Amino acid sequence: MSNPQQLRYSKEHEWLSGAQDGASTVGITEHAANALGDVVFVQLPEVGDSVTAGETCGELESTKSVSDLYSPVSGEVAEINEDVVNDPSLVNSAPFEGGWLFRVKVTDEPADLLSADEYTAFTAG
Repeated sequence: MSNPQQLRYSKEHEWLSGAQDGASTVGITEHAANALGDVVFVQLPEVGDSVTAGETCGELESTKSVSDLYSPVSGEVAEINEDVVNDPSLVNSAPFEGGWLFRVKVTDEPADLLSADEYTAFTAG
């Protein structure tokens, strides 16, 4: 499992891209997708919703469990990935590409986001 170097990661297993066109992309990591098992339903925040770093903003339901989705940053939701709502299996098959969850206009970024190497060490225990 390889975590893309250009992303930053939360200890709740979300990833965050750098800003493009004023918004950063959020998804869950491959580690989280594998732990969840087959994702069958995704509940995302609505466009225009405010999200707060470290707080829940949605849910992911798999064949094993229901897990909360946490926002890695604070800001306003600019876009949601309708493809993942219509085909939740994208979270498993392409967590860093087509399985992204939402884009957010970041207003506050916590200092404790991890680099790829730090996240890999964190998940290794």
